Amino acid sequence: MTNRVLNHPILKIKKKNLVTIKFDGKPYSAREGEPIASALMSHGILIHRRTHKTGENRGVFCGIGQCNDCVMIVDGIPNVRTCVTAVKDGMSIETQNGYGTWI
Repeated sequence: MTNRVLNHPILKIKKKNLVTIKFDGKPYSAREGEPIASALMSHGILIHRRTHKTGENRGVFCGIGQCNDCVMIVDGIPNVRTCVTAVKDGMSIETQNGYGTWI
């Protein structure tokens, strides 16, 4: 695993605890407590959502939770800012299309 955020100003990352998350139905490893965006980037996943109007791809832009470019559907909840949301074991993450859909 490369390109990991090991020291985050907000989230407490447990460097030794590997967990499994699902992204668009496929399992991936992550470090418990790391930002979702960091975990996905370490696996080469850079697209988090597609815009409502044009369908353009978006990913991490600011990295501090101030913009909406990194929002994804997390455990059925749309518009979760993945740059400041910690990974948890068994978490389900989905690419968001447009405004997202509530389950």
